[in-house]
Amino acid sequence: MAATFFEQPILNSPYECPRLHHALDAEGQPLDAPPVTGRRRSELITPVPKWKKASGKGKQASMLFEDEQGLSTTAQEYNPTPIINEIRSLMEAWRALPNPGDWGVTPATQRLLTHWRSYKFQGVRPFFCQVEAVETIIWLTELAPRLRRCDAIRAHLKNANLASNPELFRLAMKLATGAGKTTVMAMLIAWQTVNAVRSPTSAMFSKGFLIVAPGITIRDRLRVLNPDDAESYYRTRELLPSDMIGDIAKAKIVITNFHAFKRRETLDLSKVGRSLLQGRGEAPVTTETEGQMLQRACGELLALKNVVVINDEAHHCYREKPQSEEEPDLKGDEKDEAKKNAEAARLWISGIEALKRKVGVRAVYDLSATPFFLRGSGYLEGTLFPWVVSDFSLMDAIECGIVKLPRVPVADNLPSAEMPVYRDLWKYIGKKMPKKGVGKSGTLDPLKLEPELQTALHALYGHYAKTHDVWKQAGISVPPVFIVVCNNTATSKLVYEWISGFRRTNEEGEEKAFHKGFLSLFSNYDTYGERLARPNTLLIDSEQLESGEALDPQFREMASLEIEQFKREKIAREGAGASVEALSDAELLREVMNTVGKEGRLGEGIRCVVSVSMLTEGWDANTVTHILGVRAFGTQLLCEQVVGRALRRQSYELNDVGLFNVEYADILGIPFDFAAKPVVAPPTPPKQVTRVQAVREREALEIQFPRVEGYRVDLPEERIVAQFTEDSKLVLTPEEVGPCTVLLQGIVGEGVELNAKNLELIRHSEISFHLAKHLLYTRFRDPGQPPPLHLFGQIKRVAREWIDGGYLICKGVPMATVTYLQMAEKAAERIYLACQRPQAGGARVKAILDPYNPKGSSRFVNFTTSKDTFKTDAAKCHVNYVVSDSNWEAELARVIERNPYVLSYVKNQGMQFEVPYRDGAVLRKYVPDFIVRIDSGDEQTLNLICEVKGYRGGDAQLKAETMKNLWVPGVNNLDAFGRWDFVELRDAFGFQDAFDKLIDSYVKKVAA
Repeated sequence: MAATFFEQPILNSPYECPRLHHALDAEGQPLDAPPVTGRRRSELITPVPKWKKASGKGKQASMLFEDEQGLSTTAQEYNPTPIINEIRSLMEAWRALPNPGDWGVTPATQRLLTHWRSYKFQGVRPFFCQVEAVETIIWLTELAPRLRRCDAIRAHLKNANLASNPELFRLAMKLATGAGKTTVMAMLIAWQTVNAVRSPTSAMFSKGFLIVAPGITIRDRLRVLNPDDAESYYRTRELLPSDMIGDIAKAKIVITNFHAFKRRETLDLSKVGRSLLQGRGEAPVTTETEGQMLQRACGELLALKNVVVINDEAHHCYREKPQSEEEPDLKGDEKDEAKKNAEAARLWISGIEALKRKVGVRAVYDLSATPFFLRGSGYLEGTLFPWVVSDFSLMDAIECGIVKLPRVPVADNLPSAEMPVYRDLWKYIGKKMPKKGVGKSGTLDPLKLEPELQTALHALYGHYAKTHDVWKQAGISVPPVFIVVCNNTATSKLVYEWISGFRRTNEEGEEKAFHKGFLSLFSNYDTYGERLARPNTLLIDSEQLESGEALDPQFREMASLEIEQFKREKIAREGAGASVEALSDAELLREVMNTVGKEGRLGEGIRCVVSVSMLTEGWDANTVTHILGVRAFGTQLLCEQVVGRALRRQSYELNDVGLFNVEYADILGIPFDFAAKPVVAPPTPPKQVTRVQAVREREALEIQFPRVEGYRVDLPEERIVAQFTEDSKLVLTPEEVGPCTVLLQGIVGEGVELNAKNLELIRHSEISFHLAKHLLYTRFRDPGQPPPLHLFGQIKRVAREWIDGGYLICKGVPMATVTYLQMAEKAAERIYLACQRPQAGGARVKAILDPYNPKGSSRFVNFTTSKDTFKTDAAKCHVNYVVSDSNWEAELARVIERNPYVLSYVKNQGMQFEVPYRDGAVLRKYVPDFIVRIDSGDEQTLNLICEVKGYRGGDAQLKAETMKNLWVPGVNNLDAFGRWDFVELRDAFGFQDAFDKLIDSYVKKVAA
C-alpha cells in the first residue's frame, strides 16, 4: 500500500473541482508516488488493497466494471463511463464561462447557480459534487438539446432508457455515500419549481414532485424536502436566495416509500367469507384499482400534469429482463434474495409507470451511491445503470474528505490463512452459525458463540473503548456507535445477548442463569442484574421496520423488554400525556433508530446496534465508527452498501489548509476491498457542536427587518451637491491596475524599461469629463430612458471637485488609470454616494423591498456550529447564542446586554439579513453583524445596526457609505419598519465606552 496515500489521503477541497488524485496501478492499487495533477476520470475502478499473502484462490466476487468480460451486447451498453467523461469535459468548459448570460439557461437558473457557487453560507455550503450533479441535470435539460455536438449523448440516453425503461426517461446521478443526496434532491426541486413558477408556459419544468424511497426510515428523513417542514433544507441550508423562498412554497411534494404502490385489500375477508360471496359466480374483486392506489399513494399530485419523480436509493428500481446466460442460476438463500429484489423492483417501477399513464411524468431523476443492477434483475449483478450521467465515486469522496476512510484487515498472526480471518469472517464461521430464524433454532446459548466471532468482537470493541474515552474527554454528549450486521434473527439474538447480557429462567419462572454481557460499555444490565433504564445496545430487524408492517411475533417477543423501556423513557421525556399507546412497536423502534446519535432524543444513548438484515441504506447517523459483519456478502455492491453506514463524517470543519481532517471507520467481517493499512491510528475527538436557534419563550424579543433588494433616488430639485468624506477616497496602486513600470531583459544584451507615461499626459479636465459621462449613463439615467443631458455640467463639476479635493489617491500609477472601466465604476460609486448624503432640499432615497419576501425575522434562526459561542441573556436576546467568529463579537454582545436602554438584540447569522451595494460594476450583498433595538424615549423604537470592524479596506468604505446614504434613509423613508441607524465600532477595547456614549447621544437628542 502506498505510504503517500495514508499519510495524506485527503488531497482536495470538498467545495472545489478535484485538482489532484492518487495514482493507481493496473490492478487499482495506490502507487507509492506523488499525487497526479488533474481530476480522476470516471473509470469505475475501486482501489483494492490486497492482503499480504495471496494466490489465485478464493477471490471475492467483484463488481463488473470493465467490458473485458464481454458484457456489452448489441442490445445493451453496460459501461456508460465514456459518456460520463464526455459530459464532464463539456461541462468544465461551460462552468468556466464568467458571464452568466453566456450559460444558455433561464434567468432563474442563473440566479440559483450563482447562489450555489458563490454565496457565503452560514453552515456547510453545498459540496462541489452536489452542485456538479445538479449542474449536469440542468445542462442536459436546458442547454444540451440546443447543441449539435451533444447529439451522441442524447442518443445514448434515449437508447439506454428504451432498452431498460421503455415507458420512462431516467437520468441517474452516482454520488458516494455521505456525499449528501438529500441536498441534491432539494436543489433539483428548487430549480424545477422556481422555473415552473416564473416560466409557467415552459415544457421543461414542473412544480409537482413524487419522491420515492426504499423504506420508511428514508421516507421519514426526507421530510426536510417539504418547504413547510420545521427543518426544511431550503431555509435551514440556505439553498435559495431570499427572493425565491416564496416560489418554493408553491411546490406540490409527495414523499412515499415504494411499498405504497402495492394494491391493498379493500375488504378484509376470511377464506370462508370469500367463498360465500363468490358463490357460483366470479371471485369478488377486493383489491384496489390502479386509480385508487395512485390516489392513496400520490394524493394531490393527481391534480397536476407531467410531474417529476425522484428516486432515492434508485438501485432498487428497474424493469428486470428475462433471465439469460448473463445471470447464472441461483440456489438457496441467493435465489430467495434475487426473487425478493425482483419483486421490489417490479413494484417500484410499475408504480411510476402507472403515474405516467395517469398524469404524465416529465422526468425521473435517480440518486444512488451504487446505481447497479441487483441480483435477480436479469443482468449480471453490479452492472452500472446505462443512464448514469454523473459520477462522484467513493475514491473521489475520500480524496475530498467528504467521507470517512474505511479501514479493513490486511494481515493477522495466523500463518495458515491466506487472507486475514477478519477480512471475511463468515467464511470461517458461517457453517457453524444458526441457519434458521429464532423460531426454528430452539434455545441457543450465547456462551457457545464461535471463538473467532468472540475474538473479533473483543478486538473491535477494544478500539471502540478508546474512541469512546476520547469522545467523552472531548465533551461530546453522545457516544460513538458500533454496528453488528447479522444474517438472521437467531444469530442476532445470540450476538445481542453475548454483548448486552441475558437472563434464563426455568419452567417455574425462577432464574437459573444470568450474565451481564461481555462488553461492559454495551451491557443493558447493572451490577445487580437489573435492566438499565436506558439500554446501551439495541436489537433491530431492519427489513421488518422498513416495510411498515407489524412486527413479526417472534421478533416482538425478542425485543419486548427494549420496547417497554423505550415507552417508559418516552413518557419520562415528554410527560405523562405522551401518546405512546398510539405508537406501534415498529414506529417506536424506528424513532429510536432514527435518533441514534442525536442529543435529547430517544436514541441518544445507544452505543451498539445489532441488526438483522442488511441495514444497507437510509440510516445516516454520523456517529458510527465501527462495523462488524456476521453474514455472507455476495459481492462488493453489498459490501459498499453496508460499509456506507459508517462513512458519514462527524465534523465538517475545515483545517488550516482548507481541507477536512481525516476521519476513520473500522470494519471487520465485511470483505470490502478498499483501503487498509496495518497501523494503529489514534481516534480524533470530534468538535462539539452547538444548536443556535430562536427560543419560543423569548418571542417578545423578536426582531424584524426589511429585505431590501435595491434603492430608488428621487431628485426633488435639479441641483446636485456632494458631501465628500474619508469614505469617498479611492486609492489606486499597481495591485488594482497592474504594474506601470516593467523591465525587459534578454539572456544577453541591453535591457529596456516599459512604462505608462502616455497616461500621464491626460489632463484633469479630460478625466473629470470621462467620469461625469460614466456617472450620467450609469447612475443618473432611469432604465429605458435617455440620459438627462441637462445634468451633465453639474455632474462634471462634482467629479472635478472629487479629483481636486484629493479624494483620488494614486500611488505608483498615473491618475488617468481611473478611466479604466473597472476603476471608473469604483470612482462613480463613491461620487454618487456622496451626492446622496441627506441635506436640506436634497435627494430622497427609498428602499426597494423584495416583492416575494419583504420582511425577515429572528424567529427563523436555526443552525448548528462548532465555533465558540456566547450564551445570551434570556431577557435581551431572542436567540440562545451569539456565534463568536472572533472575540470581538462576544465582547460586543456583553456590552450590549449590560446597557439599560437596550430592549433586545440579535447577531445577524442565519437570518439572511443582507444589504445590497455596488463594488465597482459588481453588485454584492453585505451582511451586517448585529441589530439592536433601543428605547431612546421616542415614539418609535430605534433599530441600530452595529458593525464590528478592525481593518477597513475599500469594500468596508463602500458598505458603510451604502448603509449611511442609501439603506438607512431608504428604509426610514418607507415609514413601515420603524426608525433605523448604523454605526461602526472599530476598537474592541473601547466598545463599552463608545457604545454607551452613542446610546446616551440618542437619548439626549430625543429629550432635547
